Amino acid sequence: MSDKDRIQIMVAEDIELLREDFCETINMEEDMEVVGSAGRGDEIVALVDGADPKPDVILMDVEMEELDSGIKAAQIISENHPSVKVVFMTAHETDEMIQAGMSTGAVDYVVKGCESEVLLSHIRRAYRDETILQSQVQRSVMREFSRLQDSERSLLFFIHNVSKLTNAEREIIRLLLQKKKVREIAEIRGVEIVTVKTQISGLLYKFGCRRTKEIVALIQKMRLEQLFLEE
Repeated sequence: MSDKDRIQIMVAEDIELLREDFCETINMEEDMEVVGSAGRGDEIVALVDGADPKPDVILMDVEMEELDSGIKAAQIISENHPSVKVVFMTAHETDEMIQAGMSTGAVDYVVKGCESEVLLSHIRRAYRDETILQSQVQRSVMREFSRLQDSERSLLFFIHNVSKLTNAEREIIRLLLQKKKVREIAEIRGVEIVTVKTQISGLLYKFGCRRTKEIVALIQKMRLEQLFLEE
């Protein structure tokens, strides 16, 4: 099998011994090849940015230099290189971690310690766009959708709209989460009250809400406040 026919894979894992083990396991397969590895979230982002051609699949550890480094890296990579498929791996199976990871555009999620054949199977299915989420992921995602049925919105719909917000709209949401009133927001941003009201009207339209309290409640319900933290 020629190199161009092999699945091109990058591995992001902060523990060197594990990273080497993952790379060795993958390189033993005739249809796979590791084309890069990194121990930090920013490193894997830089590797993908500089790669030509881009890798087919990234095996991404969720926790590296920070608890959510893999999630942050996956979000950047998915936005800049949508053809690159991310498969998360982690020791944690909590609903919050699963939902946060899958909301980045990642295609699959496996638990560290699984059999090598299981991991390799997930990589192959991700490459072929035949991903079948592990049962714990399926259950978590279904619980999240059920939890949001009363508002007739889905997590993916909300994330999609968040990605389209302007910087001004994101700042307004951040201030709303801090329980700031319209007048206070106008003063903080140095604009007229009518300007803030116009921008809020746009936010309500984007999210199909009648009041700003509904937007705040949705963000808090889905535990997505971190998306609007001041950088």
